[in-house]
Amino acid sequence: MTNTPKSAPATSQHFPQSADDEIENFSLVNYLEVTRHQHEQRVDNFLLARLKGLPKSHLYKMIRSDEVRVNNKRCKPYDKLYRGDVVRIAPVKLATRDKPIISQDFADSLLSRVVYEDEGLIVLNKPSGIAVHGGSGLDFGVIEAMREVTGKKYLELVHRIDKDTSGLLMIAKKRSTLKTLQEYLRDKTIQKTYLCIAKGQPVLNEQRIDASLLRYTLASGERRVKVDHQDAQTKPSQTDIKVLGRFDMAGSPVSLIAAKPLTGRTHQIRVHLAHIGHPILGDDKYHATDKSGVHRLCLHAWQLEIPEYELITAPLPEDIAQLLPATVVYD
Repeated sequence: MTNTPKSAPATSQHFPQSADDEIENFSLVNYLEVTRHQHEQRVDNFLLARLKGLPKSHLYKMIRSDEVRVNNKRCKPYDKLYRGDVVRIAPVKLATRDKPIISQDFADSLLSRVVYEDEGLIVLNKPSGIAVHGGSGLDFGVIEAMREVTGKKYLELVHRIDKDTSGLLMIAKKRSTLKTLQEYLRDKTIQKTYLCIAKGQPVLNEQRIDASLLRYTLASGERRVKVDHQDAQTKPSQTDIKVLGRFDMAGSPVSLIAAKPLTGRTHQIRVHLAHIGHPILGDDKYHATDKSGVHRLCLHAWQLEIPEYELITAPLPEDIAQLLPATVVYD
């Protein structure tokens, strides 16, 4: 019997590489062995995590064309993978990006923003102005940076918050934690509370905004959201708001508001507040006439209530907190 030379590629059908490791050469046929980190993950989500830069339409075409196989059998995008399965991926031309170059100062800053960590979860106090993931012209986002600076093979976003929104962001360190927290989100057992400064002063101290939302695309390609109760694609959306403080800013009435989204739609809080006539200060998408002079979106993911966890809080960042008078207390 001839021994297999040590230089044989790790992507041989007889020697699949661990799916925890990055694919080094996309021009070859790659065989990936599913580990506990991908156990019960859908085929399409498994591929999206490894073929970054590949359009979704191309990915689904690969599956339909039998260019992706599981245990040497055809598969569907929604099929689940199990530990020990071997996924075959045909050669693919991928627009790959180099690994992000993270400065030491940025790495230290990011790590200092971890407000909670255990064996399965990291909760980060994300700064405003940084996207949660790369793409659309961005070399990297929070998740790519965290993977790089921590050196952890498995880190996945549990949810997303807007680039211009600051505050609490959940990042799973284990597949089991990701599944549990995403189930909590689907079941609406995780309570998120945001703080924002909005134009004007609502008549009611507390109210529920119940207005269905529709996503649409501008001619420029930018995605937006609007209130729409008629379109077949519209989605029911509710946000509970509570006024925590009323004050003047540069001679104009404004309010500090706590907002709790009961549904998780894109830009939900921003669109709902604009809909009732109290848009968020610094919102360049839904408050085009803003004359407050603030230089950032005044929206902050403040608190997380997760079953079986203690309350997790991220204090208001200084650039929002300094806009509040001393008489306004929010904690």
